[in-house]
Amino acid sequence: MSPHVRTGRVAAIVLVVLAALGSVSACAQSSPPAPTSATSGVPISGDFSGSGPGTLRSAESLPTVDRRLTRLTSTAARITYESTSGVDGSTVLVSGTVFSPVGPAPAGGWPIVAYGHGTTGIQHECAPSLSPSLLGAADAVGILVKDGYVVVMPDYQGLGLDGTYHPYLDAATVGHNMVDGVRAARKLIPDTSQRWVAVGSSQGGQAAWAANEMVARDDAGLDLLGTASLAPVTDISGFADKAAGGTLTAQQLGIFPWILWAQQKMHPELDLDDYRRGLAQRRWDVLTACQGDLAEQRTAVVKQLTPDDLRPATPTATDALRADLRRMALPAGRAAAPMLVVHGAKDQLVDSQWTVDAVNDACRRGDTVENYVLPDAGHDDIDGSIAVAWIQARFQNAPPLNTCGRNVPPPTAQVPAASGPDQQ
Repeated sequence: MSPHVRTGRVAAIVLVVLAALGSVSACAQSSPPAPTSATSGVPISGDFSGSGPGTLRSAESLPTVDRRLTRLTSTAARITYESTSGVDGSTVLVSGTVFSPVGPAPAGGWPIVAYGHGTTGIQHECAPSLSPSLLGAADAVGILVKDGYVVVMPDYQGLGLDGTYHPYLDAATVGHNMVDGVRAARKLIPDTSQRWVAVGSSQGGQAAWAANEMVARDDAGLDLLGTASLAPVTDISGFADKAAGGTLTAQQLGIFPWILWAQQKMHPELDLDDYRRGLAQRRWDVLTACQGDLAEQRTAVVKQLTPDDLRPATPTATDALRADLRRMALPAGRAAAPMLVVHGAKDQLVDSQWTVDAVNDACRRGDTVENYVLPDAGHDDIDGSIAVAWIQARFQNAPPLNTCGRNVPPPTAQVPAASGPDQQ
């Protein structure tokens, strides 16, 4: 945000960002807005040299994206870049979008926000970069760009490109995709700073948190100031036991087929029929669809699912699934920068205790975590203003708050008087 942004302007940002951060629960019960098939854009110049994670492979204009967004940007591009699979360490090609502000860059370059989208689906066509509205994120991206940030939003591996699959909710993969997306964005937009933050909700919150750990392990050549995770997916190994006990919530029943689909892709030896039967087995095509006629039927089919339709067949099957899900969990290592983690005590998708346990684990590892549990909030009820204010504070070099070992109530005045990031 520029130094001259008014408080009312910040409040508007809060509302739009909150609406667009997106949560997996909405997609769990219904299909996301159908993406439009991509129309080839005009190639955009960039630095395509080198190899390895973050290498920019292609960049082209977005001919179908919302014109209200392109009017705010000097560059609006769909990119592909090299990243790393968190499943097997292989090199993968990932798509995403990059947007830069209008006008000359400030001293030190444009600061960067890596924006992690919530669940949009598991098929190739479920990518935000293929949608004119970025699957609902266009307004938030536009406001962030207008206020002085380069914004990069990875689609995540397997969304937007053929030739691979989406390892849904694998933390390491989306973490790599976020970090490498920032590297690629800097090769497209030369007047960028090394200073960046990551923010996201649900799967995007997982991606932001995981990116913090990826930077700690890799020499990314970047200056990560912090990550903000709203209702993040952390350790979902409890899905296995809840499925076995028939206690999955309605929201959890909605996404469990996506989890199983991805697990079978990551572990080909997994027999899906050890985890699905009845309606889930008969309508698997509907339950895993992203768009078209099948996706339009998804809401009705999800509502008809029963716990028996998605119950592991044997204790051995439960144990195997629990172990596989646990390998994807957060935290997996030390974070490089401060974190904001906010979740609701009434979350029906990611059990509140799972997030509490993950935060406690991060604190034991020595991470700096500002954590709030909102007593009356569900998965998609998080007040996004706290994240907007927290990001602003990071760019202003404000000292981070560490609530580890303390039960601190969330701040009541979450939107500070606007003064913008320090872009020096």
